[in-house]
Amino acid sequence: QVQLVESGGRLVQAGGSLRLSCAASGRTFSSSAMGWFRQAPGKEREFVAGINWSRSRTYYSDSVKGRFTIARDNAKNTVYLQMNNLKPEDTAVYYCAADLSHIATSPIASYWGQGTQVTVSS
Repeated sequence: QVQLVESGGRLVQAGGSLRLSCAASGRTFSSSAMGWFRQAPGKEREFVAGINWSRSRTYYSDSVKGRFTIARDNAKNTVYLQMNNLKPEDTAVYYCAADLSHIATSPIASYWGQGTQVTVSS
């Protein structure tokens, strides 16, 4: 059974930083793209960042480009999201996603985590 477990979400002040982690179990994703999505209250889930299996390519939404950095450790089957200079509009539930396809255009995922809440206060 595949599981993606996120951690690291919490309340933080605007301008602060957080690092989210997502540990996968049940299968290895070392040959698959992984990423992060988020969903704010009343809004649809949106793509945030993605990384290919070899870590040679990363992808970001325009709203987080330059502030967020995605990374992965294939040996640990884990993906990370470093979030700097956080803004109130970054407040959302952040979901880890694995086995991404169409990552450069319209990313879709085969596996999802349960989500971790990030709240940015102004």
